[in-house]
Parts: sequence; C-alpha cells; structure tokens
Amino acid sequence: MLLPKSRPLPALSMSDQNGAAVALDDLKGKWTLMFFGYTFCPDICPTTLAQIKQIRTELPEKVVERMRVVLVSVDPDRDTPQQLKQYLGYFDKQYIGLTAPVADIQKLANAVSIPFIPADTSKANYFVDHSGNLALIGPDGTQRGFIRAPLNNQKLVKQLPRLLERD
Repeated sequence: MLLPKSRPLPALSMSDQNGAAVALDDLKGKWTLMFFGYTFCPDICPTTLAQIKQIRTELPEKVVERMRVVLVSVDPDRDTPQQLKQYLGYFDKQYIGLTAPVADIQKLANAVSIPFIPADTSKANYFVDHSGNLALIGPDGTQRGFIRAPLNNQKLVKQLPRLLERD
C-alpha cells in the first residue's frame, strides 16, 4: 500500500550489526524494506525474514540491487550488534540490522506507523509485542508505504519490480 504523501523519517543515529553508527539518512539511494523485530522472536521475525529472502530469490537481479532489507530491533537490551549480525547471517548476510536506545526506536516506529510495545525486561525470557508489517522507504529517505502482514510472496514478486522502478 502506497501512501498518498511520503512521510519524513526522524533524524536518528543507530548502530548497525557491525557496531558502526548509521544515520537514517544513510539509507538514501535505495528502496528499503524496514521490519521491526528482534532476534529472540519465536515466530513472526524468522518467518518474515525467511519470506523476504525467498521473495528476493524470485526477483530479477536489477530489482534486488535497488533494494535493501533492514531489521530494526525492538529489543535493544538483548540485540547487540554481534547478536544481530549472527542472527541475520542465518537469513541473508546482506540484511542490515539496526539498534538504538528504545526511545529512539519508538520514535522511528511511530513515525512509520508500525508501533510496538516495549517489553518488561525485568522478567527472564520476555517477548516483545510487535507487528509483522514492513515500512517501505524510498530512495529519497522518506516512507512511501507499507507492506501488510502476512506477506503474500507471489503478489510481492509481481508488485515489487513495478514499485521499485520509481524514484
């Protein structure tokens, strides 16, 4: 679903899976599928990341080159850069993992209308309540739309090439 008007992203700096600082402006230049999840998620996250990997294998190479996949951690207490790198490596080493203080993550999640409920981290083995929706970020660094969960692989394989032809 495309938005009638693109939305700006907040000016935030996060850390990637290599521990490097990444400003959201650094995501400009390519289309970004942004997913809010966490590495200890038992269901939504591994399923979604595996589906995106499958979709990417079915897309033409020129389409794949125009997009990136970003997992924004909603569990910064456990999702260290090292944890993100290991986890994302199970799916696709090209995926980017981002983490930041929970207040910054909430600011970004609210800006793209994909909120989550921060966990009570005082309990062992906690879960984080979050959405399976993806934010679609354009090459200009603004949010252009959403992809609603559950993902429909066949539909996305048909729609993404047309969508990513835009600038």
